[in-house]
Amino acid sequence: MNVGTLFSGPDMASTLMPEWILLLGIVAMILVPNLGNATFRLPIPGTSIRIPYLIGGKRFSVTGDPRMPAAIAAFTLFASFITALLSQMIDSGVGVAEACVTMNGLVQDCASDGTYILRVDAFSRLMEMIFTGALLLALIANWDRLPATPHHRIALKTQDDETVESRRLFRLLNNRRQVDFALLVLMVALGMCTVALSTNLFVLFVGLELASMASYVLISFNKETPIGPEAGLKYFIVGSVASAIGLYGVSMLYIWNGDLAIYGSGGLAQKWATEGPNGLASIGLGMMLVAFGFKVSAVPFHFAAPDAYSGASGPVAGVLATASKAMGFVALMRVLIGITLADDGSDWTILIGAIAAITMTWGNIAALGSRNPKRMLAYSSVAHAGYILAGIAAIGALGPGDGSELIATAIMFHLAVLVTFKLGAFLVIALMECEGRGYELEHYHGLARRDPLIAISMMVFMLALAGVPPLSGFLSKLMMVSGIISSTVGDVAGASLSEAMDSLSWVFWLAILIFINSAISLFYYLRMCVVMFYDETDRNLRLSRAPMIRIAIMLCTMGAVVFGFGVLADVLASAAADAATALFS
Repeated sequence: MNVGTLFSGPDMASTLMPEWILLLGIVAMILVPNLGNATFRLPIPGTSIRIPYLIGGKRFSVTGDPRMPAAIAAFTLFASFITALLSQMIDSGVGVAEACVTMNGLVQDCASDGTYILRVDAFSRLMEMIFTGALLLALIANWDRLPATPHHRIALKTQDDETVESRRLFRLLNNRRQVDFALLVLMVALGMCTVALSTNLFVLFVGLELASMASYVLISFNKETPIGPEAGLKYFIVGSVASAIGLYGVSMLYIWNGDLAIYGSGGLAQKWATEGPNGLASIGLGMMLVAFGFKVSAVPFHFAAPDAYSGASGPVAGVLATASKAMGFVALMRVLIGITLADDGSDWTILIGAIAAITMTWGNIAALGSRNPKRMLAYSSVAHAGYILAGIAAIGALGPGDGSELIATAIMFHLAVLVTFKLGAFLVIALMECEGRGYELEHYHGLARRDPLIAISMMVFMLALAGVPPLSGFLSKLMMVSGIISSTVGDVAGASLSEAMDSLSWVFWLAILIFINSAISLFYYLRMCVVMFYDETDRNLRLSRAPMIRIAIMLCTMGAVVFGFGVLADVLASAAADAATALFS
């Protein structure tokens, strides 16, 4: 790759603007907190002239403020989100103008002959907005979950006062961890955006691991709790094994094709369509499915997920359940839809359908018996992974066409709105964690009497997760189920009942299973609502003020409502439709 080309030219700058912003934010995160009055003396005898070089010394009051890293990271994520949004709105009248980046760093038309490693289109832009939006909300909430206090506000050491000293040390520890946390969040964002753009398996794997490695550290970031490091270590070990298996799969596909590009001349999709896969390619694809199955928490690769969610802080767990899961599905769709759909997915469709059925059923059954809200939401995320896998299996069974694009639209829409109600639920838990509670269902008894607004928000999140109209969770599931049913039932119109049942595709029963599992999930979602509104508690036990977490919760609440119906729902559905079209093009 010509590095000089990457850093030059307006085409490259505009095409990858959200990613450049994230990269500049990471650089700023490293430099700005270290700016100070450092100087060095010129080695000239008889002189004492000192020249400032700014890096080191006593830090300036602004750059030394422990709140600065979070502010830099928030501004970076917001700028990246807005840039991706404006690109989708302005670049063309219908959606994002497509552009591809070659191995030489050149920006070209995606329709031109040749291979490329990055692709900017409506699909990648929508995914970028999902990733950066979720991480921005989590970062905002973390300002109260991991508070930063300027040095002059830290209580001075008092003789024989262990409480004051303990609080002082805790605040100092938080101050020093601000840069680490914000830097890790930006690394996760950059890795996720790389996955969204990648059309080369090697680049995709690099982006996937960049985001994953930073996520492992974020899970174990709360070192003061015994469960945090344990959960992070367990997730790291299992994730590393899954990644190693996936890397073996990538190497097999490279041996088979001689190129890891997905699209273009000589790409994996072209060879899969013209020659069909041999045993080596099929095994490679299967090994990659193991790695992606871990990322999306599909059964039987989900066992580390509940512990990771429980050990991580509320905002980080919310990112794992939304943005990280969406990243896994992006990789899965790039491989399964991008490479194998030309062969009608005959080698993997039934397997994915079986995994989807087991995943959604197991997730909901496990959530029924959970008394820990975090673990309950973790198993709920497993179930939602099953719903999306059912849609992917349906696309593989149906092949390219309007029905597949409708189902893909539902998947994109679901991944987008999941950020609102799933992340919002974890942010309510984060608010409870500020007072050292929230890890047991009993802690939510009578929450409506203690804080009615937060209780109403949590109820909205629970009902949206269950798919109750008119919330956004209902609309996303309705689009999924209706897309599958309309694509399969349309072929049996006018036939008798017995003939219709005999000729129905097996994919139809996945839609029925989604409906049944959604009904099962109502039991544990409504249990949370009953506990909050009907159980007794101490009215004087107030929740922490935590204004930034509350702002993030309110934003998620509004999103869960307004994306369920009306103009904004239509706008998001249109963006999801453009993304689905780009995915199949």
